[in-house]
Amino acid sequence: MKYLHKVTFLLLVIGGLNWLLWGAIGWEVGQLFGGMDAVVSRVIYVLVGLSALYELATHFKNCKDCESKGGAM
Repeated sequence: MKYLHKVTFLLLVIGGLNWLLWGAIGWEVGQLFGGMDAVVSRVIYVLVGLSALYELATHFKNCKDCESKGGAM
């Protein structure tokens, strides 16, 4: 499962950088693949969203900092 955690983390970083670019300069990563309506862009956005759900569900098990605090934030 560590492989899945690494992939989801990478996708979340890509998603975060996309939000940064959109907020700072009004440009999105999806434009590289034909805009938001392109199939490739939509697949990437869905994968980023699924990665966020996966990390949300498994965060406390994978996070050593949260683990040491007994699961509390």
